[in-house]
Amino acid sequence: MSQPTRTEHDLLGDRAVPADVYYGIHTLRALENFAISGTPIAIYPDLVVALACLKQAAAIANAELGLLDEERATAIRLACEAVREGNLHDQFVVDVIQGGAGTSSNMNANEVICNRALEELGRGKGDYARLHPLDHVNMSQSTNDVYPTAVKLALQLGIRRLLEEMKFLREAFAAKAAEFTHVLKVGRTQLQDAVPMTLGQEFSTYAVMLGEDESRLSEAAGLIREINLGATAIGTGINAHPDYAALVTRRLSEVSGIDFVSSPNLIEATQDAGSFVQLSGVLKRIAVKLSKVCNDLRLLSSGPRAGIGEISLPAVQAGSSIMPGKVNPVIPEVVNQIAFEVIGNDITVTMAAEAGQLQLNAFEPIIAHSLFKSLYHLAAGCRTLGERCVKGITANVERARSLLDGSTALVTALTPFIGYARSTEIAQEALATGARVYDLVLQKKLMSREELDRLLSPEMLTRPRSNK
Repeated sequence: MSQPTRTEHDLLGDRAVPADVYYGIHTLRALENFAISGTPIAIYPDLVVALACLKQAAAIANAELGLLDEERATAIRLACEAVREGNLHDQFVVDVIQGGAGTSSNMNANEVICNRALEELGRGKGDYARLHPLDHVNMSQSTNDVYPTAVKLALQLGIRRLLEEMKFLREAFAAKAAEFTHVLKVGRTQLQDAVPMTLGQEFSTYAVMLGEDESRLSEAAGLIREINLGATAIGTGINAHPDYAALVTRRLSEVSGIDFVSSPNLIEATQDAGSFVQLSGVLKRIAVKLSKVCNDLRLLSSGPRAGIGEISLPAVQAGSSIMPGKVNPVIPEVVNQIAFEVIGNDITVTMAAEAGQLQLNAFEPIIAHSLFKSLYHLAAGCRTLGERCVKGITANVERARSLLDGSTALVTALTPFIGYARSTEIAQEALATGARVYDLVLQKKLMSREELDRLLSPEMLTRPRSNK
């Protein structure tokens, strides 16, 4: 049996659209034109919700300005609220990678919201004589102000989520820093023994690094609050009421709960992707530093017998199909891979922003896709790293102390008292013979045991001190 259809019309002619779907002819053509990634925009619920928020704000503003009658405005508002509550997301079907600067996403939203609103009016899908996707749902709008604004709203939601997960991970590292306060170990530079430190000091740096990046991400979010809604095609505001831009921005802020501001120059704002580049750079910074932390965790836990082995990561799965008993650092490894992806996404955003021409950047869909992936995956990575790894890390205290005692790192602490030349001799002999620095200093009667114990105490080794 053939599927029931309804006929819709656009500038290219008539097409049969499946009768039960909420999207229409413009979405249908986009499905045919952009069979690219196989991933619909519904994969990003934040974007779908953002589009609904924007269409709701526009309907409210247009009604207040006397451009849209109350019955139609109410129907559109109710349809948008339904989408915001999670309904009809499966009808947002256009590919995340699309030509047209986001026109297909905007058309998809117009058609779904329109057909849902027609149901509120007691009409059937496709009865556009009563309520039209473009004349009414898209009133006073253009893709060129709708799509970037919706992307910015969705990014705000993603940023909030990432900030929450970064805080969770930061607090997990801070808790471990407190737990490991008295665990002495070797500090290393260039993978070589350097000077003593505590494991707590080492873990505290990870918490500080995350805190710094939370601040940078919050700053980038501030730039994303400036929008070009009301700009319409290129920023001149053609086909929009003189009061519309300011009014719809206020209504969007109320609907979304995010304090948006209208750009002082809508023509500039319509073509400039600088805020996206800024955000992408911050996400890359977060990724780079997270990856560095995960590299450290893998090194510090290497072994269990033939590596550094100063910490143990929680075992979460078998590590090998051939090597019995092997457990791998799979959680840090997956976060490393997220970081690699985010760094690549930043290159994509950079190239897409640079490729914009004249009054519009046509490549915002790939910018949005790249940023959403980075935000979603970083948030999931922070939660996974904190929950499945950091919270379960244990210190191998005896191993850490053994490595420190056998290292030449201790000799640096003695240099102010026995001199650089004598300290060098001690280090070389320790390396050549395998003897401990502590024992060689006593054998050569360079210091008394009491003096040596005082200088090599945790309090003296791991913080500034007087050389008297």
